[in-house]
Amino acid sequence: MSSRHFQDLRVLLFESRRAREIASLVLSYGGQPISAPSMREVPLESNTEALAFADALERGEFDLVILLTGVGTRALVAVVEGVRGSRDRFVEALRRTKTVARGPKPVAALREMGVPIWLTAPEPNTWRELLGALDGRQSELPLKGLRVAVQEYGAPNPDLLAGLEARGARVTRVPVYQWALPEDVGPLQAACGALADGQVDVALFTTATQMVHLLKVADTMGLADGVLAGLRRVVVASIGPTTTEELRQHGIVPDLESSHPKMGFLVREAADRAADLLKAKGRG
Repeated sequence: MSSRHFQDLRVLLFESRRAREIASLVLSYGGQPISAPSMREVPLESNTEALAFADALERGEFDLVILLTGVGTRALVAVVEGVRGSRDRFVEALRRTKTVARGPKPVAALREMGVPIWLTAPEPNTWRELLGALDGRQSELPLKGLRVAVQEYGAPNPDLLAGLEARGARVTRVPVYQWALPEDVGPLQAACGALADGQVDVALFTTATQMVHLLKVADTMGLADGVLAGLRRVVVASIGPTTTEELRQHGIVPDLESSHPKMGFLVREAADRAADLLKAKGRG
């Protein structure tokens, strides 16, 4: 038996595609897995907002395009290519438009397509740095009256949208969906109840969307406050910076972030530290 051990703690899991694998890992480290799949993949061609954005971009209806995530940028291109059979016109329209990349992942996606990047946000690449970078270029491109498209993936960033609008920009959200709630939300509803009732010891998040969907279901149950309070009582482990940022936006500061953004590392490191972290929260 590994020295790392959950000591029979109740571990809440939101993984969908690899639900059995992560539950098996938790069991191997001595935990009690509680599986609440939170996501369902949806066809990219159902992204009507993305297609409408592509058409408008090709007509020259945007002055600035802000790309927040690499996976969302690639998904956006995949939508266009999947429906039209070619991405050439869309990519050429991007090349004619000033583009802003929030961080290194959208930068990489744009470079793969040969799209020049007008501006990038400095580390840690949050909405605050993005707005600050845009403020630094106001003399070159004032935001007032500017037609700005913001590519989103998963959930909108209300702080960024509000900041752009406060500066006078005319903002269009471009949501790119690849994940929806599962058809059976029963396990997720049960997870909301368990968190609110103090029946969970550890919660593992492997994507930012899991937090978004958890709170969406909790809100429909009238349990949003209870779920957030429950998360503050348990050991919350995040797989990486993007997931951590989403948790923080809801007032949840993870107790640990995996040293590598891999499921195996997350479970092993949570097993190693969970009991001590729970004691530090007064629950040992």
